[in-house]
Amino acid sequence: MISNPYLSSFKNYLKLERSLSGNSIEAYLGDLNKLSQYFESVDQTPQVKEITGDDLKHFVSWINELGMLPSTQARVVSGLKAFFSFLMLEEIITTDPSALLESPRQVKHLPDTLSIQEINGMIGAIDASKPEGMRNKAILETLYGCGLRVSELSNLKISDVFEENEFIRIFGKGNKERLVPIGQTALKYINIYLRESRVHVPIKKGHEDYIFLNRSGTRLSRISVFSIIKALALKSGIKKSISPHTFRHSFATHLIEGGADLRAVQEMLGHSSITTTEIYTHLDRDYLRGIITEFHPRS
Repeated sequence: MISNPYLSSFKNYLKLERSLSGNSIEAYLGDLNKLSQYFESVDQTPQVKEITGDDLKHFVSWINELGMLPSTQARVVSGLKAFFSFLMLEEIITTDPSALLESPRQVKHLPDTLSIQEINGMIGAIDASKPEGMRNKAILETLYGCGLRVSELSNLKISDVFEENEFIRIFGKGNKERLVPIGQTALKYINIYLRESRVHVPIKKGHEDYIFLNRSGTRLSRISVFSIIKALALKSGIKKSISPHTFRHSFATHLIEGGADLRAVQEMLGHSSITTTEIYTHLDRDYLRGIITEFHPRS
């Protein structure tokens, strides 16, 4: 079984060396408690040094039979791996029993996609007479027109817009820089917002270059963008689960369904792997069948 000295040392390791939050640490310790519960259920009391790879495989089967979600099982496996890696680091064990332990495959649930009509409906639901109206139009047009993450939109700067070339510079995950095409419609509403609305906002120092600002004159937060999207979805009568990411997903889906090259979409989305891009392209069978019919020489 897992004795308190090991748990205490592991907890200090997670806190001091891994700099994890209190909630994350408690989750790791909870995973180890589940392992102890498993051994109790099968009337076993092995010491930490005696736990084998087979023990851990049986444990994963046990939590699966309990009905634990694959995502939760994967987190538990991750916690076990972290614990045994720590024991190896401290030279408490000489062989890692979790080395060959595999996480259960998780079903990837794709977010809802908006149709072009639904996107137009949300944009049409914006009250342009309100001070934030033109800003919100520019936000939706940019999210959908460029396929941005919400953090990328929030951090977008005036100096990152190259209007003559119709590109914007984005700093994505890992601060990786990429250039993304921006259409005339998104540029149009950004310019209207900058000229007619944003000029009336008292801009705080350090936020002068950010495009999208709140009423206080500071960079619009991710949470604020979420709230704007949720409110417009409700106002336009959309029942789907909508977030800013829905526009990114719709951007990729509509491009692929329109015949865009998958690698071009990968580049615009800023994915390091094309496999990630494929997740965004839930193409229906009719579309795939049409591609075969049109392009395959033996169709």
